[in-house]
Amino acid sequence: MIECRLINNAQYDLKEREAISASFSQDPSVPHVLLSTCNRIELYQGEGDVPETIVRHLYRVASGLESSLIGERAIQGQIKLAYKEATEKYKLPSSLNRLFQSAIHTGKRVRTETGISEGAVSHSQATVEILTQEIKELKNKVVSIIGVNKLTEDILKYLSAKGAMNIFLSNRNSERASGMAGKYNGTAIRLDNKRSMLEFTDVLICATSAPHLIIRKEDMPVNKEMLVIDLAFPRDVDETIGSMEKVTLFNLEDIEQHAKKNISLRYHEIEKAQQIIEEEINKFMQWQMYSKLSNRSHFREQKVI
Repeated sequence: MIECRLINNAQYDLKEREAISASFSQDPSVPHVLLSTCNRIELYQGEGDVPETIVRHLYRVASGLESSLIGERAIQGQIKLAYKEATEKYKLPSSLNRLFQSAIHTGKRVRTETGISEGAVSHSQATVEILTQEIKELKNKVVSIIGVNKLTEDILKYLSAKGAMNIFLSNRNSERASGMAGKYNGTAIRLDNKRSMLEFTDVLICATSAPHLIIRKEDMPVNKEMLVIDLAFPRDVDETIGSMEKVTLFNLEDIEQHAKKNISLRYHEIEKAQQIIEEEINKFMQWQMYSKLSNRSHFREQKVI
């Protein structure tokens, strides 16, 4: 039977999720799909039937109903990527293949047939709003970004449009940092030079997938005014940095709390989304039932022969 192990932001706060994430492991030789985002870690594995509770959960995740920011679009791409990576590593059981293919289809239907994602506030948009509130003039500020991904690229697009002139980009893979920096008139800096970079940084944005801290208190310059936004899970920035004089620190929970203020307008679309999800669950369960009947019929024929 297909099983699902998960931790998400609805069950635990940020610190608790980090502790559980550190102990979350899986035998790499066992075929599975691992969905790991800033809000959740979900592991799908096994063979045979998929319980309806797991089907419903994944469909809701794919539709944005289980996200902190209801209706956000990023989760759809994250599920596609997790499934793609799994199929490249393993020969997945047919039921697990079907589960993820149908979940992606369901998420697309919900976004196409409802208005649940209209005006949805993403983590990048919420970050931009905070930047706008905290920094009145970006042109003369030095902005340093650690991490190269879709999230940081969305923020870079905003900074570039606002005329930010001094953007520095760092990443564990320096070639990726150079490539993205070139697209937005930024400058790539090696991650091992982060202390030098922080000496002249006014705004620091971190969003890596590292399992450990990237910025520790001892890395920070003394008496330097700085806005720090940590979008990573687990966190990139030592939480004690927020207590430093002249430093303002926002973590993932702060960003989501800010974004939730704009979500109430989309709640009336949830019922429509749930109806679509139930339709697709019925289709999946029917497919599963017919597959079992077909396999039994084939087995009987083989025995007769």
